[in-house]
Amino acid sequence: MKTYSAKPAEVAKKWILVDADGLVLGRLASIVANRLRGKHKPSYTPHVDCGDNVIVINAEKVRLTGNKLEQRKFFWHTGHPGGIKERSMGQILGGRYPERVILKAVERMVPRGPLGRQQMSNLRVYAGTSHPHEAQQPEALDVAGMNRKNKRIA
Repeated sequence: MKTYSAKPAEVAKKWILVDADGLVLGRLASIVANRLRGKHKPSYTPHVDCGDNVIVINAEKVRLTGNKLEQRKFFWHTGHPGGIKERSMGQILGGRYPERVILKAVERMVPRGPLGRQQMSNLRVYAGTSHPHEAQQPEALDVAGMNRKNKRIA
């Protein structure tokens, strides 16, 4: 018996809608990354983009466990002397682009390279409840129902 290897023309992509309201960030990101890569399908092929298109709404309502809102910091350097900057996770979530938190968490779980960039282009993240992809008729994925630890109440 030969091992099945999917070809790009044979891949059937679906649209999936995930509501991030109250979900734990890392658990949500790992589920979304697996859906983007296609690892949930029996026809998964590592070198082919066989994942689904994923829409994440309510990105500003994602939760973090412990004290990560205040203690987890992201650093960058401006290139000038003494130009190191930092921002906490709480500042990013409360800022202008809270959807970047989910984008960066998923991006770090997808392989780097051309295939990973192609798979990341299938992810759409929106801070609010509305999205412009109603015509694709996305299926809702209940991430909170998969495991009780996926949803954080307080």
